[in-house]
Amino acid sequence: MPVLSPVTGLHEMLALLTSQLHPDANHKEDLGFLREVFSERSLSYLMKIHERLRQYQLQSPTPVFHSASCLAEDVAEELQNGPLDEDERELLTLLTAPHVKAVLTVHDTVAQKNFDPVLPPLPDDLDDELEEESVKIVRLVKNKEPLGATIRRDEVTGAVVVARIMRGGAADRSGLVHVGDELREVNGNLIIHKRPEEISQILSQSQGSITLKIIPAIKEEDRFKESKVYLRALFDYTPFEDKATPCQEAGLPFQRGDILQVVTQDDPTWWQAKRVGDSNLRAGLIPSKQFQERRLLYRIKIGTYQSPKSPRAAPYDQTCEKEDSDSAGSGTGHHIVSPKCKVVAPSCGQAFSWEFYSAGLRRSFRLSRKDCQGSTTESQTVESGETGEFLIYEEVTLYQMRPHDKPRLVVLIGSLGARINELKQKVIAENPHRYGVAVPHTTRPRKIHEKEGVEYHFISKQAFETDVQSNRFIEYGEYKNNQYGTSLEAIRSVLARNKVCLVDVQPEALKVLRTAEFKPYVIFVKPHIPETHQHHTTSPGRADNGHITDEDLQDMRQSAKQMDQQYGHLVDRVLIKEDSASACVELRNILERLEREPQWVPVSWVRS
Repeated sequence: MPVLSPVTGLHEMLALLTSQLHPDANHKEDLGFLREVFSERSLSYLMKIHERLRQYQLQSPTPVFHSASCLAEDVAEELQNGPLDEDERELLTLLTAPHVKAVLTVHDTVAQKNFDPVLPPLPDDLDDELEEESVKIVRLVKNKEPLGATIRRDEVTGAVVVARIMRGGAADRSGLVHVGDELREVNGNLIIHKRPEEISQILSQSQGSITLKIIPAIKEEDRFKESKVYLRALFDYTPFEDKATPCQEAGLPFQRGDILQVVTQDDPTWWQAKRVGDSNLRAGLIPSKQFQERRLLYRIKIGTYQSPKSPRAAPYDQTCEKEDSDSAGSGTGHHIVSPKCKVVAPSCGQAFSWEFYSAGLRRSFRLSRKDCQGSTTESQTVESGETGEFLIYEEVTLYQMRPHDKPRLVVLIGSLGARINELKQKVIAENPHRYGVAVPHTTRPRKIHEKEGVEYHFISKQAFETDVQSNRFIEYGEYKNNQYGTSLEAIRSVLARNKVCLVDVQPEALKVLRTAEFKPYVIFVKPHIPETHQHHTTSPGRADNGHITDEDLQDMRQSAKQMDQQYGHLVDRVLIKEDSASACVELRNILERLEREPQWVPVSWVRS
């Protein structure tokens, strides 16, 4: 055992205990845990702080003077009245320095233990009508920031009352103003007959100290803990463009993808929230989910609502029939200049893909029978308002992968010219033991050099059709009378081997993949598109002559814009692909951070 003395400090005792924790076969795990805890630097610091506080308590120091600032002023005054030598001038400079005077003032405050706040005197000229009521005089300090409270006029009594307190604002931090309090005076000015807009202007224009005369509410609002509800915004919001907000200055602007912490939902119309990662601790107003839904339903009713996911903005839905005929190799498509069709290399893991060189751009298109039947899709039904579901907020939580968790599925979606299959293949080739692809199924005959389950899973047309009817494919299609498809089981097989499965799919497949089982991390790959055309020869998509045209660039911009409008709310990360090498490096970094850093995911993925 370690030898201890009366003067041994706690942190020294901790070090001695740590040195005595020898490995033991029966308690190896417990001893390792204790060693790890005792070796924590933060614990050692806490022990040292405890010792210093204990030493201070035992010494019981007392101040020599309780009014050092007054003594310093007297000495300075004496020095100023006579001739000074060099040392006296230096002393006078020190005693009159603002920082030294401030330190001495703090010293006196601590020495005198004068910690109580100085309250303003109660006014002598209280109204007679307030004699029977409890009156509270509140003085707040506000420096170039909103007061953090909104007011309204009571429809029954006509009194001006506090409607809401913004979390983190000056009023909230004071703890002296509550919802329901009746406001009588602001800086000595009666406000009973003023409009709420006039009062709000007086409050916003006041700087420094604001004195309020308040009649407290009968039931004051309880101080409650901050909510742990976090939402991902699925739309952009600008308070200054919203005429319905009760206070535009109190609104919280946000963009799609921002994580919002909702601190109170007391008001069914306007919630209070903060942006996660924002340095501003003051909460702002955001429209509640119910209120935003009602507004969108009303816009649908009067015909002014345009869904960001409208099929009219979807080139894939519009061109489904046309691309089907082109893919058969007829060459009759309007956009096809020099069709070069080929089945993508079996190791790519795509369900089915063709490469088209059209005006210098690679066009990948995967067929999905339900997309080409002309039936109403799920997204169309939702956005039509028939179900009352809109892209407003999604409740999320931080998810940290644990050592024994299966890897998350990584889904790559790309706009025109992104060449995501090439990007995926390079990353997998660099580390095939960590990353893998789902082996696709096909009904075509197996070639001599091919192995079952390596290049493809070879099955009969009847078995393929059965799998289609059972919804086992995320994507499937037909080429030269042969069926190709990627199954859910193929993805599960990769994840079961503790490999990160990378798939590149059409974004419609996300409706199948966004489940608690796969917890997909979606990366939207967009090619870097220059603002001005300079005959680039290294663009992701190239014509046969090695150049792309302005029309090609415009198609690429439009493709990226439309995909972002339709599916941007499902995207976790956007990757701008300037060139293949840098894009591979960035993708590898994203995949590494995905494994070690917590990510925001739908709360249903964790609770299910």
